[in-house]
Amino acid sequence: MLVRDCAGGVVFYGDKVFLLMNEKNEWVMSKGLIREGEDPRDAAIRRVFEEAGIRGRIIDQAGRTYYEFYSVTRQKPVCNRIVWYIMETDSEEFRISEPEKYSKGGFFNISEALDMITYSQDKSLVMQSYKKLCEKTGRNPDF
Repeated sequence: MLVRDCAGGVVFYGDKVFLLMNEKNEWVMSKGLIREGEDPRDAAIRRVFEEAGIRGRIIDQAGRTYYEFYSVTRQKPVCNRIVWYIMETDSEEFRISEPEKYSKGGFFNISEALDMITYSQDKSLVMQSYKKLCEKTGRNPDF
């Protein structure tokens, strides 16, 4: 099995979280491979900027997720290990810079986002990240 280390961002603007719709029509968050020698935090910031044009700043670590799939091109199973970071940004502006991978994106209210997100582990990650962000900033959760 090929194991790949990745990093991603759970990006918030106020009480909204950023989601992308990928080529499989799944609502996901920005993530990608950690380059050799790259710090995971830097990789998460880079991937959020590369995929969505968002300049996020890390507030805290969000958690980790894992998923496995069979790669037809590699002819072997792949496991992606993703370390996630809670991020904030100062603007709702974004740009999808990889239109072959992502068709839509946007900042969504937490309750709406939880209904949209495709995978249960991502839903849990967003909910826990939002609660942690609210604790750190003294806000009341909006759900």
